[in-house]
Amino acid sequence: MATHVPGIFDEKLRGCVASCRVLVVGAGGIGCELLKNLVITGFEDIEVIDLDTIDVSNLNRQFLFQKQHVGRSKSEVARESALRFNPKACINAYHDSIMKSTYGVSFYQKFTLVMNALDNRAARNHVNRMCLAAGVPLVESGTAGYLGQVTVIQKGLTECYECQPKPTQKTFPGCTIRNTPSEPIHCIVWAKHLFNQLFGEADPDEDVSPDSADPEQVGDAGQSALDSETNEHGNINRVSTRGWAVSHNYDAKKLFGKLFNDDIHYLLSMDKLWEKRRRPTPLEWDKLPSTSVSENGEGLIEDQRPWTLAQCRDVFETAVRSLHTQLKGKPEGEDLVWDKDDKDSMDFVTACANIRAHIFGIPQKTRFDTKSMAGNIIPAIATTNAIIAGLIVLEAMKILQGRTNECKTVYLNRKPNPRKRLLVPCALDKPNPKCYVCSEKPEVCVRLNVEKTTVRTLEEKILKTALNMVAPDVEISDGKGTILISSEEGETEGNNDKMLKEFNITDGTLLNCDDFLQNYTLTVNLIHCEKLEDGAEFEVIGNIDELKKAQEEQAKASTAAETAANGPDGATAASSVMGSDDENDLVCLDDENDDTKKRKISEDGAQQPRKKLRQETSEDDIIEL
Repeated sequence: MATHVPGIFDEKLRGCVASCRVLVVGAGGIGCELLKNLVITGFEDIEVIDLDTIDVSNLNRQFLFQKQHVGRSKSEVARESALRFNPKACINAYHDSIMKSTYGVSFYQKFTLVMNALDNRAARNHVNRMCLAAGVPLVESGTAGYLGQVTVIQKGLTECYECQPKPTQKTFPGCTIRNTPSEPIHCIVWAKHLFNQLFGEADPDEDVSPDSADPEQVGDAGQSALDSETNEHGNINRVSTRGWAVSHNYDAKKLFGKLFNDDIHYLLSMDKLWEKRRRPTPLEWDKLPSTSVSENGEGLIEDQRPWTLAQCRDVFETAVRSLHTQLKGKPEGEDLVWDKDDKDSMDFVTACANIRAHIFGIPQKTRFDTKSMAGNIIPAIATTNAIIAGLIVLEAMKILQGRTNECKTVYLNRKPNPRKRLLVPCALDKPNPKCYVCSEKPEVCVRLNVEKTTVRTLEEKILKTALNMVAPDVEISDGKGTILISSEEGETEGNNDKMLKEFNITDGTLLNCDDFLQNYTLTVNLIHCEKLEDGAEFEVIGNIDELKKAQEEQAKASTAAETAANGPDGATAASSVMGSDDENDLVCLDDENDDTKKRKISEDGAQQPRKKLRQETSEDDIIEL
């Protein structure tokens, strides 16, 4: 071990390394490298937690695992393997979720420092808040392909993980998925939704049937649907996709006819949809056009070979039959879960996405590409993980030496920057005084329609999903102490389906939110808005100043639109204000890019230096960490 070799560390640091207690959150790509680095450096008191189990796809880069370990807990196997480097180390492993109430503030306070090796934003947000509450330094990290980042978070001294807003993952309007796909990803998302409708846990918001909810768009087709499908109460009778499939015994040929012929003919009857779009082409099971693939696939692995339409149809038939058999073998009420590593699931999505892509004149994707897009996969590079894991330990050593002021945010670039460096250190920023997590009085504004927003939406979509709370308690600041949401099970369940206005919540109402697990309090200022852009249910705005700025910009845009509409070039000006529909059809697939929030890459991949980038001399070509 490094601490046992004279001359590498001074006596004081050797003692700190050997005696400090470290928590490693995550035992995957970065976590394996990090655990190995810690034990060979001389850290002897380590705890590691990970909920995941080992998969075959992990073995090419998570080197603490071997084939015989597949299916076992990552944290437990990582512990066993790391102990082989240093049998004297004391390593405790938890096969569990770090977000459970078991791991509260007192749990974090046991550690000298915490090291994140996570792959999702929700867990990062949670650990960030727990470390702030416990007053424990956190070394945060992340990788995305050849890119990587390490930074240090310390309460009151540096920015926390949530000080700067992360770009939210853009989703697709439902009508784009159902009616007017224009990119391969639209077809892939539709195919995943179809899988859930037929075999998984169906979500009404993911219905794959053509959308006839807007009579103005669908024209005669929508009106005829309203006229012919209403029941005695005036509601439209709709048969679910699964209900239709069950009634036809999951017959692949009939499913094909409904999804790729009947539904497409229905879409074609919506004349207004195709005034400025290419019209889709319905397909028939026995009369598929003879298409040729752009590549013959020679020399490629099977998943990288393009499929013809006939191959897609045959794969679709086989996958439907197999998935239906699996579903029938499940206990009553249980569903299948889509898994990118399950052959039938992946075959089904690839075949459906490519058939639909052909119908709409969209380029088709190989099974390999579809898997990457459907599974939100960023290629994992072993050397990137190794570099980042090494940087984590180096930053941790500074903290142990009391040199937190010398810690850096270090970025790993895909290509050397103009100064020929792959590793670029940046000074740590001070805390954002308006951060709704680490500021002295956290406050956030949420814009929504109080007449159409339920308490359930407030809890699940706003507090838990958008604001990353785990167990929120919410009190209305009305002078009466009205409890809107309780973290105690069943206490406020009756409120879930009620609209916010039923609790006398109006524009400007303040909610006092408290998460006992995260030791976190937040004031939420509700701003009533009749209608939000792009049909969104709500909009989170960091603080009052941002809200005022947004309102001013909106007012200017409205004024400009009105002025333009009254002028000779009204149509052109108005369209420039509103923006193009294509801007709303983007999706961010690489979630881990969140961790490189301060990087700005130019077209050739070079780093654009930040203003706070340390100005080093020419003889300082090796970064001092």
